[in-house]
Amino acid sequence: MKKTKNRWLIAASAVGIHISIGSVYAWSNFTNPLMEEFGWSASQVQLTFSIAILFLGLSAAFLGHFVEKYGPRAAGLLAAGFFGAGVIGSGLAINLGSLPFLYVTYGVLGGIGLGVGYIAPVSTLVKWFPDRRGLATGLAIMGFGFAAAIASPVMEWLINSVGTANTFYILGISYLIIMTFSSLYLEKPAPDWAPKGFEAKLKSGNSRIKEDLAQLTANEAIKTSRFYYLWVMLFINVTCGIAILSAAKPLAEESIGLTTAEAATLVGILGIFNGLGRLGWASISDYIGRPNTYTTFFVLQIVLFALLPHTTEAFLFQVMLAVVYTCYGGGFSAIPAFIGDIFGTKQLGAIHGYILTAWAAAGLAGPMFAAWMKDTTGSYGTSLTFFSGLFVIAFLVSIVIRKDINRLRQQQNTNAKNSIAG
Repeated sequence: MKKTKNRWLIAASAVGIHISIGSVYAWSNFTNPLMEEFGWSASQVQLTFSIAILFLGLSAAFLGHFVEKYGPRAAGLLAAGFFGAGVIGSGLAINLGSLPFLYVTYGVLGGIGLGVGYIAPVSTLVKWFPDRRGLATGLAIMGFGFAAAIASPVMEWLINSVGTANTFYILGISYLIIMTFSSLYLEKPAPDWAPKGFEAKLKSGNSRIKEDLAQLTANEAIKTSRFYYLWVMLFINVTCGIAILSAAKPLAEESIGLTTAEAATLVGILGIFNGLGRLGWASISDYIGRPNTYTTFFVLQIVLFALLPHTTEAFLFQVMLAVVYTCYGGGFSAIPAFIGDIFGTKQLGAIHGYILTAWAAAGLAGPMFAAWMKDTTGSYGTSLTFFSGLFVIAFLVSIVIRKDINRLRQQQNTNAKNSIAG
């Protein structure tokens, strides 16, 4: 008999992949060195990051079926190859002094690795943790959130020690090795597998897991209204959250008068709340349910975004921003479990990939809108008030999706009763 793998080591492998690809959030470490070395503008360097996030969303959508067809190990190795090649290739682009080649290497190749690497382990973890879906996906996606905090000081030290190009070479080889070894341990559980004691707990009534609403393919899922409800909720949560991420430093300076150094420290600390929110909210969702979790996100942020422009007390302002950051991270980590609840695990990776197009769209819309509002009105406050209004829409969608879920649940119960009666 084939020995069953340890699901916690599967989770650790997922974290290894996500900590590697999550280093994309530390891209800003390269901004000033590249501007100083080549005279490129801030927007030219920043476009590299935007292209990477765009291709993250696109590759997650188009290669989600690859994950389902060939499994997490093959998908993880593909991600390792693309992301490793993208980062190593970025070193070559720096040696050549070619900005377009940097867009191709880090932006396109790295972005494809990001997308495949993001969804491959998550869809697998949901199947290994039927009893703790939120915790499992939260663990992996927490790695993505914390990656910048880990990578930033390493990048800073390497850039100062060996130069920008060599930093890319060293990081690329390191990520390739970490992601390859992590991917080799990934595997789907057997169809009839369950955690030890799980079935006994279900039979005794000590543990109760709601049956998934359906077992749909990705192409079937995108024909349902609840797919688009999820897409809109994620889009609004990410649009508003990523706008705050992109403007947190100048916002803190403008609103509560922090110095540049103090604001930079605040941004670093808030990044920790981003990571904690990914694990914390996803774990909480196992107990209160995914619909209640998202409704809580939106109620909190309606209030917080409305109050932030009028808050001048420094401590309160920072606490409010920290809560927003947890909701931003939590939105990412709870979505795979939500997908499993309402579409099943049959093609969760592919459905997750389609949903993540909301991230790609929001990554462009949020920061651009916040910057436009700043240029137009001279303040970030107006954009925050607008985002508060967007969260009202998200809140309404979170109520509508409940009605859809309840209707399908009642239909499911009726079918089960008819089956027993028949």
